[in-house]
Amino acid sequence: MTTVSIVQIGVGGVGRELVGLLLGARAALESRYGFRLEYLALADSTGALASGSPLADERILAAMRAKAAGVSLAASPAGRAIQNWDELVPDGPCIVVDVTAASGHEVLLADVVSGGARVVLANKKPLSATWSSFVELTFSGATRYEATAGAGLPVISTLQGLLDSGDQMVKIEAAMSGTLGYLCGELEAGVPLSTAVRAAHQMGYTEPDPRDDLSGADVARKALIVARTCGLEWELANIPAEPWFPPELAGVSRDAFMARLEELDAPFAARVAAAKAQNGALRYVATITPEGASVSLRVVPSDHPLASLRGPDNLFSFTTTRYAERPLVVRGPGAGQAVTAAGVLADIVATAREM
Repeated sequence: MTTVSIVQIGVGGVGRELVGLLLGARAALESRYGFRLEYLALADSTGALASGSPLADERILAAMRAKAAGVSLAASPAGRAIQNWDELVPDGPCIVVDVTAASGHEVLLADVVSGGARVVLANKKPLSATWSSFVELTFSGATRYEATAGAGLPVISTLQGLLDSGDQMVKIEAAMSGTLGYLCGELEAGVPLSTAVRAAHQMGYTEPDPRDDLSGADVARKALIVARTCGLEWELANIPAEPWFPPELAGVSRDAFMARLEELDAPFAARVAAAKAQNGALRYVATITPEGASVSLRVVPSDHPLASLRGPDNLFSFTTTRYAERPLVVRGPGAGQAVTAAGVLADIVATAREM
């Protein structure tokens, strides 16, 4: 039985979900493929669970229970403090999994790849840093990153399959944010934006500060990763994103922003009414062509695939040389800990099979 070592960075909601899925699927994967996935180390921003040998399931599960209760890995049973997570990476082959939202990991991850390890990412920031960092991480095929674009949806693999088989990208249109998709659906149903944002915030659909979603920056990062997968040598500045709020609300506190949400109700109600008058639907759309990209609120025709989108689903429409008359569409849940963790695990399994 071949053992594949895993070093996982990040044990927040998605990270803990991934641990549970991996441990639960391990026996079936052993039977199906003849390898055993073993956690060599788990790390958060404060410390790690690691001993230099595969971790026992009991230790892992105890640490995950402690983490869910608010205890850091450094303070959890059998945990310890570390300086940097890269000290946990062994000399031999392994898979490093980054399910954080941290900045600045791209250099360490590139070193990991150059040292012969493989990488699986849910963290978008390493791939949306500089173009040179993207190349270092992905050029040799050592990094899988399905969950950076559409959570568990097969977006990157579908795009890579098209390109690898000789197809050419003409246009990609996508609704890449489950949060903003939910808000568009609520607006279409006549709910004021202020009410919809507060509901989404209460249900945990948004970041702690909803402006992190409403700025469009997260969608722009996803669009950049998709564009770079097509070979477009762009930086984040090449993809302007339209925010949902005016500049004067950008600098106030979160509480002040939430208190002033009613200021946005009338303008957005007018935009929804204008879309309906055109027999269209208002959607937050990322558009990518070889000539350029944009991320903005758009009125899409009623027969457009994006017009039928409801709730927090994501949708990616690929118009290519091969799919010229009818775009190839990938649609489904684009947010959520379970589907994101499942997408990461699928990448881990695919990587282990290659190894």
